[in-house]
Amino acid sequence: MCGICGEIRFDGGFASPDRIAAMGGCLAPRGPDGAGMVVRGRVGFGHRRLKIIDLSENSAQPMADPELGLTLAFNGCIYNYPELRKELQGLGYRFFSHGDTEVILKAYHAWGRDCVKRFHGMFAFAIHERESGRVMLARDRFGIKPLYLSQTKDRLLLASSLPAIVASGEVDTAIDPVALHHYMSFHAVVPAPLTILKGVRKLPPATTRMIQPDGSFDDETFWAPPFGLQAGDERRSPEEWRDMVLEALRKAVARRMVADVPVGVLLSGGVDSSLIVGLLAEAGQTGLSTFSIGFEDANGEVGNEFEYSDLVAKHYDTKHHKIFVPGLELLDNLPGAIRAMSEPMVSYDNIGFYLLSREVSKHIKVVQSGQGADEVFAGYHWYPPMADAADPVETYRRAFFDRTHETLSRQLQPRWHAGTDVSGAFVRDHFALPGAEDPVAKALRIDSQVMLVDDPVKRVDNMTMAWGLEARVPFLDHELAELAARIPSSEKLKGGGKGVLKDVARLVIPHEVIDRKKGYFPVPQLKYLSGPTLDMVRDTMGSARARERGLFEPAYLDTLFADPASHITPLQGSELWQAALLELWLQEQGL
Repeated sequence: MCGICGEIRFDGGFASPDRIAAMGGCLAPRGPDGAGMVVRGRVGFGHRRLKIIDLSENSAQPMADPELGLTLAFNGCIYNYPELRKELQGLGYRFFSHGDTEVILKAYHAWGRDCVKRFHGMFAFAIHERESGRVMLARDRFGIKPLYLSQTKDRLLLASSLPAIVASGEVDTAIDPVALHHYMSFHAVVPAPLTILKGVRKLPPATTRMIQPDGSFDDETFWAPPFGLQAGDERRSPEEWRDMVLEALRKAVARRMVADVPVGVLLSGGVDSSLIVGLLAEAGQTGLSTFSIGFEDANGEVGNEFEYSDLVAKHYDTKHHKIFVPGLELLDNLPGAIRAMSEPMVSYDNIGFYLLSREVSKHIKVVQSGQGADEVFAGYHWYPPMADAADPVETYRRAFFDRTHETLSRQLQPRWHAGTDVSGAFVRDHFALPGAEDPVAKALRIDSQVMLVDDPVKRVDNMTMAWGLEARVPFLDHELAELAARIPSSEKLKGGGKGVLKDVARLVIPHEVIDRKKGYFPVPQLKYLSGPTLDMVRDTMGSARARERGLFEPAYLDTLFADPASHITPLQGSELWQAALLELWLQEQGL
């Protein structure tokens, strides 16, 4: 787990070590254990290292293999690298290290861009071919590892974070109106390749991009699981589905224990993280470190779920760390959490994960986390209404979108209007793609392949890596996700959602954790803005930079400030926090 960056020139010039160093400096928190740079003429890569596998300098990056003529900058973890290494040794390849980085180099040489199809893991990487001058970029199936890009006719910049790209000093930082429409409508989800800035894009998940020396490129999507029954699935009983999921989840959790350092668990007390702890205990893990976080109550909402995380920690006798964050500490750390965002992310979870990661990183370097279970196994409240939806697109929009296109047009100043309902059109086009026939499957597909990537997954990566902490997400094991896509929607929806996963959980963990109201990462101080937090927001939105930018109509802001608690989105978010977070993020990035 690390941070990567680089520059590729198409104009006959040389890659700039100074530019690469500037980007690498922004990535230092992602990789506090080492730094490296390799610049050869028109191509240069930089790397910040977090030592997880093969702690020796033999696995330092960027990694070059002169014999193969390849140079690699890699962020992530390939969980099945020992098996791939044996296979490659059988093909005659010799290894000088014991980690997963060199396995990628050899696998690329052996199998070309299709090597990614053999990888179990999370990854974003760039490989330079010395002889051809080509560079291949790749991003894992769920986009767990980020890869930001900025390309002009003269050069391409790449990095693990958007602020690192901006640090190069050569990027168009104007706001993209289409991305702004997504941010304000599609619950802050800005789908790839867009970002909120015109001059920065991101490689889509499950994509390889082959870049020629002249800057031309082609993309290949290497994974897109179909949703629906496969041959013979129609005869499966609920018990068969349950047992298949249990076995696949056991494998997914076990795979994510590969490391040369201890691995802990972020334990919220919900079904998903509790199930990870239970499966690790079942597999014989002892002395497991678990971590939970809670906040002050606000407006009648409880700010923690310690009751349930304590229950699980006691049941499995884990080394449990319970972290309570008072309101003033939350406010003090908000700027740091916002700076850690590669893109503005409105979820209250961000500050929770940021502070949790700060504490966890004092103890260990790697954790497993429960993200992805809701999007893969249908745990959210908007899935059941989709089952009988006469108009799936409209049903989904009513549940998930923060506002309509018409409402947004009244809230944004005219120069920021996208012109048409681009967010609605995006959902409509995605729902129309082949491979998901029933409405629930269509919603699960867009959530697992788009929303998940640019909300929960990005949040966990950004906030954990801000403290040099690697987070692994077993529910996004691609084989588990492929199985889940086959399971009938009725099996996933039963029991109020995640039915088949709850069936699995009943075989593993205490029932009290399962038979409870679904919880979220509660941070009520940001939902019901008041006191010092509201003062901070008021100062930000009234600043000279915010007034000059002029994103929102003054009358709309006046309405929000008059009664912040009354303006809550369908997904229980604060409209004022959504508007303010964007401005706060822009100012924290110096824009």
